[in-house]
Amino acid sequence: MGRTIESGEWLRILRSEATPRHHLLCFPAGGGPASAYRELAQHVGAGVAVAAVQYPGRQDRLAEAPITELDTLAERIAEEVLRHGFIDRLALFGHSMGATVAFETARRLERGGQAVTTLFVSGRPAPTFVETQRLHLGTDDDLIGDLERLSADPAPIQMLRDEPSLAELVLPAVRGDYQAVETYRYTPGDPLTANIAALVSSSDPTMTPDQADEWADFTSGAFERATFSGGHFYIDERPAEVAEAITAHLTGDRSRA
Repeated sequence: MGRTIESGEWLRILRSEATPRHHLLCFPAGGGPASAYRELAQHVGAGVAVAAVQYPGRQDRLAEAPITELDTLAERIAEEVLRHGFIDRLALFGHSMGATVAFETARRLERGGQAVTTLFVSGRPAPTFVETQRLHLGTDDDLIGDLERLSADPAPIQMLRDEPSLAELVLPAVRGDYQAVETYRYTPGDPLTANIAALVSSSDPTMTPDQADEWADFTSGAFERATFSGGHFYIDERPAEVAEAITAHLTGDRSRA
């Protein structure tokens, strides 16, 4: 019998189910904590247990140095998941940087014998995309400026300008994540057996629907694309709508989509 995801150094439980029919593990965007998915988790349908990855360098792992190499990050996460034993009907969801981390984690899980039913990738081009920016080498102002460009709500980002002590706490993890994304290079390999569902928003400056469709090349299973209105962080603007789409895909109930 399969096991459930358990809380640990890398994983935080956001929604428990006594007898879960599905398990969803969420991967935050760059600079983001596990708690960024708390509201999404509350909207996911009954029977879906939800957990999220807590990267080093934020919240209760603030004292730890960020991991600045994306493959290393995925390797550590996969080791933690595999340590729990086989998990029935495990799906992964990642947004922005988290999409690429989730993809690389899925590759390692499948090689380690852990099946992944669906990889949900949101707000990020396919792995062969090469990021040309080098913001991790720039100033704090450069990083804050890019966060403002992508944010759905500029107020929290403005706080980084207004309160230097807060920026001093937050920006090292942001810089480390930008470095992980900007230095990542895809290593060719077999496609996933997991289905892939690509989520994209209508006004995301970081990717297009055509780029979302390129994720189809990375699975031998089924592929589908869902488009939402909003900017890069559309998932923060409409968590209930995104959760409905996830639930519909996991349960096969397309009336919910």
